[in-house]
Amino acid sequence: MRIAILSSFYPLRGGISQFNAALLQGLGKCHKVKAWNYSRQYPSFLFPGKTQYVTPEDEAMPVEAQATLDTLNPFTWIKTAKAIRAWKPDLLILPYWMSWFALPLGYVARRSGAGKCLGLLHNVIPHEPHFFDAPLTKYFLRACDGFVCMAGSVENDLLRLRPGAPHIVQQHPLYTHFGDRLPRKRTDKKTLLFFGLIREYKGLDILLEAFRALPEDYRLVIAGECYGPFERYQEIIDSLPGKDRVEVFQGYVRDSEVKNYFSEADLVVLPYRSATQSGISAIACHFGVPMLVTDVGGLREEVGVSGTGIVAERPDPEVIRAEILRFFADDSLRKGCEEAMACERERLSWSAFSAALTEFAKTL
Repeated sequence: MRIAILSSFYPLRGGISQFNAALLQGLGKCHKVKAWNYSRQYPSFLFPGKTQYVTPEDEAMPVEAQATLDTLNPFTWIKTAKAIRAWKPDLLILPYWMSWFALPLGYVARRSGAGKCLGLLHNVIPHEPHFFDAPLTKYFLRACDGFVCMAGSVENDLLRLRPGAPHIVQQHPLYTHFGDRLPRKRTDKKTLLFFGLIREYKGLDILLEAFRALPEDYRLVIAGECYGPFERYQEIIDSLPGKDRVEVFQGYVRDSEVKNYFSEADLVVLPYRSATQSGISAIACHFGVPMLVTDVGGLREEVGVSGTGIVAERPDPEVIRAEILRFFADDSLRKGCEEAMACERERLSWSAFSAALTEFAKTL
């Protein structure tokens, strides 16, 4: 099968680019695959981070992709559709996670000449929604023949905006390109890890307030780039009686450094206010670190149902604190999570994900 993928690839940085690179490699084992990239993904004034692009320090693996699509320039939409049409793909895959991309992707899908167009839905409605998300997303959804939903909550959003849409639900595969877990250096503290982009909906403030009353043998490590000012979080940290037990590594974490944080962690905490699914849980499972997540979006099915972690009923400091204490008080919880993660590492491979995707596409 000839498969085209239009999305974010190297030299664009971030979780979506990493996901697409792994998908490209997985599909490439059995199919002829070609990648098209964004020449401009967002205008700089709309991007809350320091940079959209990898730096030499990131040590990211290059991916061959044609950077043709500028989301702000409709002439490049025409150019991209023409280039894909000339390549004559049997299948065009369009990863989607926010309505900013609805118009260019919807346009290209309608004019790509691909045998089928498949929307790969990380989100249907973004974590930080706007009034225009639904109408724009409907334009994109109508351009696709079928969909792969990355969580049950995404499936629900899809069917609300396009009832009866052909689709399957596939869980996020595990990232394996970060290397193996290292021997642990520190064993004097129970180490909690908050990892990844720091955004309002991810609830770092909730975790900090939960940490306030934890005993002195607990340690919190925060590693990731903050989208927006970090001052509000620093003010909470400075007010904590155990502020010396909070370690902050603010900035984009390059691939070679990821294992350093997960190798030292006892529990990864995702105190999200909202979610669909999380690439962080895929990293934690790869490294064999249990997770504590909140019961929002698809996190319960991703972590709680699989047994790779525990689920707090709501994103509340008291609830999060109680679940942290419960986890460390019951050694059988850790052992159960570790056994479940071993099973998940076998099931959630990129080869299995790619096979399910292509088999579904054949039915469209």
